[in-house]
Amino acid sequence: MNPYMQKAKEMAKMGMEANEGGPFGAVILDKQGNLLATGHNQVLKSNDPTAHAEIMAIRNACQKLHIYDLSDCILYTSCEPCPMCLSAIIWANIKEVYYACTREDAAKIGFRDDLIYEYLKGNQTDLLKLHEVDREACLEVFENYQKQNKIIY
Repeated sequence: MNPYMQKAKEMAKMGMEANEGGPFGAVILDKQGNLLATGHNQVLKSNDPTAHAEIMAIRNACQKLHIYDLSDCILYTSCEPCPMCLSAIIWANIKEVYYACTREDAAKIGFRDDLIYEYLKGNQTDLLKLHEVDREACLEVFENYQKQNKIIY
């Protein structure tokens, strides 16, 4: 077994056995293969629906390195990333991800990633109602950010 995936699997097992969350684990490495950070699902432990393994690993890597850009990193995860984690991976600029189990495997044990994928396709419209309100009033903050040449990430 790939040693990095083995570590992701160990993280998944550890978190699951501690009843901290689902059976998901992740690790982040630098390009030389040095382990930078690990993460496991902690949704149940923290009562935080965003505390997925990939998110936790990203948070830990960023905190350790004091950066928000992980473009020189590689992520290994025990399962194909859900849409939220996939978005976080993209926001972190990680360009290479290896996963073991698929989203179909996750669905077979009861996880509902497919609802989000369907919503993003324009299906499952009853899942969430988005309403734009007071755009003009809030646009001023955006314009000020741009005028001040703040960092775009």
